[in-house]
Amino acid sequence: MSASESPNSVQKPRRRWPNILSRMAWGAFIIGLGVFLLYPILVSTNFMFLFGKSPGLEELENPKVEKASELYTSDGVLIGTYFRENRSPIPFSKISPLLVKALIATEDARFYEHAGIDPQAMAGAVWAVVRGEKRGGSTITQQLAKNLYKTRRGETRGALGYIPVVSTLISKTKEWLTAVELERRYTKEEILRMYFNTVEYGSQAFGIKVAAKTFFSTSPDSLKPEEAAMLVGVLNNPTAYNPRFHPEAALKRRNLVLTRMGQAGHLSAQVVDSLKKSPLALRYQVDKHFDGPEAYFRGAVSQTVNEWCEKNGYDMYRDGLKIYTTIDSRMQAHAEESVLQRMKVLQRQFDNFWRNRGGNPWVDDQGKEIPGFIETQMKRTDQYKRLAERYKGQPARLDSALNAKRPMKVFTWKGDGDTTLVMSPLDSLAYYKKFLHAGMMTMDPFTGHIKAWVGGLNYRFFQYDHVKQGRRQPGSTFKPFVYLTALDNGYTPCDRIRDERVTIRYVENGKNMEWKPNNVTREYSGSNMTLRHAMARSINSVTAQLTELVGWENVAKYAHKVGIRSKLLDVPSIGLGSGGDVSVYEMVNAYSTFVNNGFRTEPLLVTRIEDRNGNVIKQFDPKQKRVIPAETAWLMLHMLKGGMEEPGGTSQALWEYDLWKKGNEIGGKTGTTSNYSDGWYMGVTKDLVSGVWVGGEDRSIHFFRSQQGEGSRMALPVYGTYMEKLYKDKDLDIEYGRFPQPTVKISKKYNCVTPAPRRIVEPIDSLVADNLLEKLNAGTIAIPDSL
Repeated sequence: MSASESPNSVQKPRRRWPNILSRMAWGAFIIGLGVFLLYPILVSTNFMFLFGKSPGLEELENPKVEKASELYTSDGVLIGTYFRENRSPIPFSKISPLLVKALIATEDARFYEHAGIDPQAMAGAVWAVVRGEKRGGSTITQQLAKNLYKTRRGETRGALGYIPVVSTLISKTKEWLTAVELERRYTKEEILRMYFNTVEYGSQAFGIKVAAKTFFSTSPDSLKPEEAAMLVGVLNNPTAYNPRFHPEAALKRRNLVLTRMGQAGHLSAQVVDSLKKSPLALRYQVDKHFDGPEAYFRGAVSQTVNEWCEKNGYDMYRDGLKIYTTIDSRMQAHAEESVLQRMKVLQRQFDNFWRNRGGNPWVDDQGKEIPGFIETQMKRTDQYKRLAERYKGQPARLDSALNAKRPMKVFTWKGDGDTTLVMSPLDSLAYYKKFLHAGMMTMDPFTGHIKAWVGGLNYRFFQYDHVKQGRRQPGSTFKPFVYLTALDNGYTPCDRIRDERVTIRYVENGKNMEWKPNNVTREYSGSNMTLRHAMARSINSVTAQLTELVGWENVAKYAHKVGIRSKLLDVPSIGLGSGGDVSVYEMVNAYSTFVNNGFRTEPLLVTRIEDRNGNVIKQFDPKQKRVIPAETAWLMLHMLKGGMEEPGGTSQALWEYDLWKKGNEIGGKTGTTSNYSDGWYMGVTKDLVSGVWVGGEDRSIHFFRSQQGEGSRMALPVYGTYMEKLYKDKDLDIEYGRFPQPTVKISKKYNCVTPAPRRIVEPIDSLVADNLLEKLNAGTIAIPDSL
C-alpha cells in the first residue's frame, strides 16, 4: 500500500452499503408494521371499497337472522310458516346439553378459553397445511360471524374480494375481527344460542329446531346422544354428510363426533362403543317454502302480504313476521269435511252414471263422447309442450313418450287419499279429467272477514283454486241481480209477470235478433206470478221478461255495484247467467251486500301483520261502501228467503237438514248451467254468506240429467251439511235465528199471496195432441184451466 493511500480512504465506500441496507430494512419493517396495524382498520372501514362491507355497530348489537314468518288463524292457531331458510330460533334453555357438548368437543375444544380467536388452533391449521393436510382453525365464534353476516358473499365482497387467495385472507380477517366484537358483546351462552339457531344442517333446514324436526321428527331438547352427534357432525359439510342422501359418510362423521365426546369425558368409552353400532334411524320429513296444511287460501295470503311487504321494505320469507288471517280454523275444518264428504258420494254417483252408459264423461250437447278429447287436451299441457320440443320432428318418439307407462302416485277417494298406478301421461290425464271438483267460501258480510276457503279436493294433487282463480257461468244464482235491478227501480216483490212462452227481440251488431227462453221443465204455468214467487222457483220466462223491462245493461251495472268484478256482456240472457263467467269469491261478496244493509264490504283475508318482536306494523281494516239503499237490500233478503218459503222454491231440499230450530231463517239461490256443467248454491243467514260451486274441470264433463246435475243436488247438499256442522259446534259463536228487522221504513209491498199455479203445455204436434186427447177422454189426466 502506498503512502498516499490511507486505510480510511479505502474503507469508507464499503461502510455506506450496510447503512443503506439497514435503513431499507428498517423502512420495510416500519412500513410492514404500519400495514399490519392499519390493515384491520382498512378492512373494517372498507377503504376505497377494496375490502367490502363489514358488520356495523347496529348489526353487531342486533344481528338480523333470517326467520320464517308464521301464519295464524283468527282463533290463534298456527297453521304454517313461510321461509326461504327454514328457521325457527329457540332459547338456549330449549337446546339439549348434549348438543353443546358435542359441538364444543368437535369444533372448538377451547371455546370457553379464547376471546373469539384461538391462536393455538390457527397454528395447528397452518402446520397441517405445511404437512399437506386439511384442517380448520376457525372457532365457533368465527363460524357464527361467517353465517350471521354472510362475510363471503354479496355486498360484503369488495374489489379485492374477487382475487383468489386475497379474497380468502380478507374474509378470514373480517371473521376474526367480527368474532372478537361478538365475544365483547355477548356471553358464551348467547353465542352458542345464536350459532345453533343460525347454521345450516342440510335439506333446507336452518337452525337446530328445524333440523331436529327434519331428520328425527323431534325437538332439540329431546335429542338422543347419537342424534345430537349426527346433527353436529353434519355441520362440517351439510351436503357431503347429509344422512338422507349420504348415509355412510354421515354415519362415519357421527361416530367421529361420538369419539370426540368420549375423549372430552362427556360419554364413557362403553357408551361410545355401543352408540357407534346403532343405525342412523332417521325420521325424515322436509318442509317446503310453506310449512303447514296445504290450504288453497295460502296463495291469496301470499299475494296480499307480498304486495304490502314490497311496498314497505319487508320480506315475508325472511323477516319472521306474524301474519293473522280471518280464517277460523274450526269453520275451515267443517268446510273441508263437508266438501269432501259430499264430493266423495257425488263422485261415486258420477262414475256409476257414466259407467252404466259405457262411455267417458266428456260429451257434446247430445250426450255423445267427444272423439280425440284427451289427445286435444294433452296438447294444451306444459308436459306435452316439453315433450314436443324434445322430440321435435320425431312424431313416433313423441307418441311413444305420451304412451309410456310408469308408476305414478295419484289422488283417489279410497284409503288415505292417494295410490300408485301404472299409467302413461295420456292415461293420467284421462284419469284426472273424470273427477268432479268443488269450490266453497264463507264470509262475514259485516266485516268482510273470510272465515272458510276450500278451493278444491286436495291441494297436493289439484292446485287450481276454484274459489278465486276459477270462473264459471253462474246459472240461476245470477237471477237475483235482475230482481235487485227491478226492486231498486220501482218494482215490488208483489208485482206480477205471467209465466208464459215469450220471444225477446233485440238488435245485435246492427242485426235484428230473437231469443226464446225456455223454462227448465219446458213447461209454462200461465200463472201471473209475483216476482218473489218467480225468483224462488227460478222461472226463466219471468226472469227474461223482467230483464227486458229493466234493461240488461242495467242488470250488469247492478251486479258490478254489489261485488261482481268480472266482465259481463250486455245480452238478453244475462239474467240466466250467460253474461259472463264469475268466481265463487265474487258471488259471495255480492250476496253479502244484501245481508249488510246495502253496504258492499271488500273481502278480507289478512287482519294484521306483526314484526318478529310482536309489534303491529300493519292493520288491515274493512273497506265498506254503500251501493244500494237499505230498503232494497232488506227486500232482497226477503226475496232470497222465498227459496224456502214459497211453494216449489228451489232451496227446499234444505228442509232435510237439521237447520230449523228457534225459528231459524236461511235464504238462498240454486244455480245450474247448460248441460248441467255447473252446479251452484248461494246461502245466506243472519251471520254468514256462503257460496258453493261443483262441476267438472271442463264444461264438457258433467252429468246428463237433472236428477243428478242440478245445483240443488250437486252444491246445495254441501251447504246443508256445512251449516249443520256449524250450528252443532258449541265452540263457535254461531246461533240459530231470524234475519234482523229492517232499519228503515219499507215503503214497498212485500207480503203478497201467491195463487196456486196453473199448468199449461207448450205448443204440441198433432201426434202428441191425439195422444193427449185420448188420455183426456179416458179421464186419466185433468183438463188445465188455461185450456
